[in-house]
Amino acid sequence: MRLRGRLKLRFQSTPLRRHQQTNKNVGTAIYLITNDVQNAVVALPIGRDGTLSQGTITPTGGAGSVALNAMNQPATPDALVSQSALAIAGRNIFAVNAGSNTLTMMRISRRDPTRLMMVGQPVAIPGEFPNTVAASKKNGLVCVATTGAVAGVSCASFSRSGLSKMDSLRPFDIGQSTPPVGPTNTVSHTFFSADESTLFTTVKGDPAVNNTGFLSAFPVASASRGCGAMVSMQETRSSPDGTAVLFGSSVIPGTSNLFTTDASFGAAILSVADGQSQASLIASQAIDGQKATCWATVSDATSSAFVTDVGTNRIVEMSIEDASIIDIVDLTENGDPGLIDLRVAGNFVYALSPGDGTTQAAVTVLDVSRGQGTGKMAQHFQLGFLTVGKNAMGMVALV
Repeated sequence: MRLRGRLKLRFQSTPLRRHQQTNKNVGTAIYLITNDVQNAVVALPIGRDGTLSQGTITPTGGAGSVALNAMNQPATPDALVSQSALAIAGRNIFAVNAGSNTLTMMRISRRDPTRLMMVGQPVAIPGEFPNTVAASKKNGLVCVATTGAVAGVSCASFSRSGLSKMDSLRPFDIGQSTPPVGPTNTVSHTFFSADESTLFTTVKGDPAVNNTGFLSAFPVASASRGCGAMVSMQETRSSPDGTAVLFGSSVIPGTSNLFTTDASFGAAILSVADGQSQASLIASQAIDGQKATCWATVSDATSSAFVTDVGTNRIVEMSIEDASIIDIVDLTENGDPGLIDLRVAGNFVYALSPGDGTTQAAVTVLDVSRGQGTGKMAQHFQLGFLTVGKNAMGMVALV
């Protein structure tokens, strides 16, 4: 389907938005990308009960793409082999266009969270196959990681007028192709620390060929003397003992620790000391029956983490103290093959299943309002009406 302008579907309006401005127990909207040849951002409003309703789809002006698996077939679901194909900073959303090597910036309307407007034109990235993006509101910076034949991280400043030119690539010599062959030996997730003073990126290893994955860290220099904030070109890399295929991560509130998944066994907690960039392993936890535990988010409402598996239709709740398993929410009844990117908004967890071409793409909404170990499916919201399919990626929430 060729998209011309913004396709807007039915959604709840004024009473919902007025409620959400005063209730921290629910979010305002969630967003993901279609990652199709004509890429677009999907925006779904969140109701006062945490459930989703029909929203909008807004073209990015760029193209999506799909990685390959070991059999040189499209690697769907998990087309971008990454977490965070979108990032949000304030009321700005940034979306990667893996097929055109560009980044799109959009602004969210204050009156309607599903109304998006592209700011300027997509900006070229000095790498190939961008698959993950991070944004810092504090520093006015957005950084994109690429995982194709030209892999690494580049950054740009942003303002109300749009994006600046991306700076020089900070290279990752991982010997990939474009599109990349994964999921191992690819860039996973780029994100800022809690205080936005460090840019982290996880890169998967490949245990089959003794290739060690790593956590990359670049310090951020704050704005001073009329100069904007900048991400350093000086990198620190660490490969914490016991990790191999580092994937999605989430900063643990009130600490400098990171909760991160490792697709080779489950999940781990990494310590990154204040003022330093070297990571060490605090705790790890294997997840029995896992196929590829790759995505993670941390909930303030439960003080716990939630992880998903692209090959197993369940959400696993884990401790942010020692990574032990708190609960496993079996979702097989909804028919999804598995789940990828997920986000927390208030008392709810939103997890994307792109489907496998025979099942519809859908978002599972998990109600965690009663605390740890009590998560229950509140909604299974199918996305076929938006022509969202197995290429879909990413998840961010406006809270």
